[in-house]
Amino acid sequence: MASLFAGKVLVVNNWDRDEVETERELGQALENKVLLLYFGAAGCPRCRRFAPVLKDFFVRLTDEFYVERASQLGLVYVSRDATAQQQDAFLRTMPKRWLSLPFEDEFKRELEQRFAVSDVPRVVVLKPNGEVIAGNAVEEISRLGPACFRNWQEAAELVDRNFLLAEDFDDWARRSITDPLRRLKYKVDKRTEAKDEERKGEDEESS
Repeated sequence: MASLFAGKVLVVNNWDRDEVETERELGQALENKVLLLYFGAAGCPRCRRFAPVLKDFFVRLTDEFYVERASQLGLVYVSRDATAQQQDAFLRTMPKRWLSLPFEDEFKRELEQRFAVSDVPRVVVLKPNGEVIAGNAVEEISRLGPACFRNWQEAAELVDRNFLLAEDFDDWARRSITDPLRRLKYKVDKRTEAKDEERKGEDEESS
């Protein structure tokens, strides 16, 4: 997959706007992942409606708040924004793991031609070898949410299948914000239980 962006610069959507440009860096960022190319524009009404859906989809698959280990999923934003300011403002509202092409990079137009992108929003889903899994997954993502990743990862035949799969995405959808608190309470309770057992043993020895 890194070969698709060989010789190009990708920008990490973090505070420092780190650049991914060497062959090794591109490999680390993209290899052995299902890659989403998101073609969109901040000024497009349909994109404004879809962007929060895509953000939630991506976060639920890659954020450790929801999963024990991030899924093998990457995303590159291919902007049709009118200005660099529009692109930057949009990306500030999106996940830090997203990548993007610099606003001035004309390679964006080459990607549009290569994947026959005529309108936006468009999400092209690619295997690690660059083959297309889905030419436009906007409707699939909107309808199925994270559950559609199972189909993609099977189609992509990813090497590492030890990450947490969506074994029950319906259950994921029912998770609440209190889940991490319940997990923390469980850990605290287990530590308290262990300390109680330790004190009990000490009392028995002293008696």
